[in-house]
Amino acid sequence: MERLLVRLVTTAIALFVAVWLVPGIELSGIGSPTTLPSSQAVINLVLVAVIFGLVNAVVRPILKILTLPITCLTLGIFIFVINALMLLLTAFIADQFNLGFTVDGFLPAIIGAIVISIASTLVAIVLPEPK
Repeated sequence: MERLLVRLVTTAIALFVAVWLVPGIELSGIGSPTTLPSSQAVINLVLVAVIFGLVNAVVRPILKILTLPITCLTLGIFIFVINALMLLLTAFIADQFNLGFTVDGFLPAIIGAIVISIASTLVAIVLPEPK
């Protein structure tokens, strides 16, 4: 249970960083880095992190298997496209639940996927992994 909570917090922080840094990725209620987000925005951020985690756990492995030949031909670079698609799918699902999370196109999704990957790695280094 602790591991799941640490991963959820890591994902939420990574999404928060992407919302701050990437133009075209937005979450209503989160403004500039100098202002604190509203409590509703934090709840929505956690819900978006849950959706993102579920999408990555269920859909991403299927897409990785189906696109394995393309991924091999591009020497793994196609994984960035898959990650961007997972972010776009998360935004679509979040929109269905009126969570206020939007991604305004494929280029912000690619940049956001890269930012989320880097931020997740850095947060995972800082947060201790429960045993």
